Amino acid sequence: MEVSMAVIRPFECVRPAEKVADRVAALPYDVYDSKEARAEVEREPLSFLKIDRAETQFDESVDMYSEQVYKKAHDMLMEAIDDGTFITDKDKAYYVYELTMDGRTQTGIVACASIDDYLNNIIKKHENTRADKELDRINHVDTCSAQTGPIFLAYRANAVISAEVAKAKQEKPVYSFTAVDGIRHQVWKISSKESVETIENAFAGINQIYIADGHHRAASAVKVGLRRREANPGYTGNEEFNYFLSVLFPDEELMIMPYNRVVKDLNGLSEEEFMEKIKDKFTVSESSTQVAPSKKGEFGMYLGKKWYTLTAKEEILSSDPVDGLDVAVLQNNVLEPLLGIHDPKTDKRIDFVGGIRGLGELERRCDEDCVLAFSMYATSIGELFAVADAGLLMPPKSTWFEPKLRSGLFIHRF
Repeated sequence: MEVSMAVIRPFECVRPAEKVADRVAALPYDVYDSKEARAEVEREPLSFLKIDRAETQFDESVDMYSEQVYKKAHDMLMEAIDDGTFITDKDKAYYVYELTMDGRTQTGIVACASIDDYLNNIIKKHENTRADKELDRINHVDTCSAQTGPIFLAYRANAVISAEVAKAKQEKPVYSFTAVDGIRHQVWKISSKESVETIENAFAGINQIYIADGHHRAASAVKVGLRRREANPGYTGNEEFNYFLSVLFPDEELMIMPYNRVVKDLNGLSEEEFMEKIKDKFTVSESSTQVAPSKKGEFGMYLGKKWYTLTAKEEILSSDPVDGLDVAVLQNNVLEPLLGIHDPKTDKRIDFVGGIRGLGELERRCDEDCVLAFSMYATSIGELFAVADAGLLMPPKSTWFEPKLRSGLFIHRF
């Protein structure tokens, strides 16, 4: 059987002029609700969010998913290209994108990935997408004829690619700025014919690439590509619509943060009854300080204004790639059997708190609208790869990636 290899292509990038890059670069469209998006665009009128979320240009009575909103996004993108806010590189290049947060750096390559690799599972997924969330981005990408938010991909580190990235970083960056949230962004361009070929060939030797974050963006980009193929029956496969904007990171540089849980009630149990039941499956010890778990199989629990360390007993651990995940151990042994939370995706009694918010946020939520919190040990990138390799899906809210890739720094037109 022939093993297919990844096609990761350089592209002609549309990107902000250097003097405005720091103002244009915006957090992904889906981290804001409509009210927050409006406030952000008001704070920074050049923010790419105004194009990513064009409903910010209309009053609140306008349906954010209406055709005129997507058309406005297209028109504003064209205006920004015409007025010099954005420049178009005339050569096919790769870009090195480095993000530094709290002194920790991760560096990826900005490129275009193939929709066929996505369809043939060379690009592996680990979560299902929702049609309603896809449709919004399908309309946005299709109307703009551009992908504006990169997909966050990961691969097993490769010495040849790492060497090219290190070489590029010796040059002067095309962008270097620290955003208002304190995260530093630096970008270098790789355009020498030799380096471009070396990187393209190195990726062609890799047959497994993983979506780390951005499943909905990826699914939407692929569906638009398939629409364009239908509209162009004579397509060759070489057209830009067959490729989607990505940033690819080596696994060793990525940090996944925990995704913690807060619960609204004890399902009719008293605190004492709940504590008794939990001791069947976990060793419980009270802690005088907040508990951030230090290893797999360990959980922090906050109940009745006290912190506890829970250690899973041997018999509830599993070597299965999904059932062995800490989020699954908690779900299968506490949330479902004791608290009656059968589907954490839809159950209104549970909420999820990204690790970036810290443990104080769990205490705050328990003071406000919850009674119980669990702090998690982060899922590892190796665990994510194992789930995707097995063709399985991660439980909901298993991974929180930080820092987030900015939108508007790199645009792929097709």
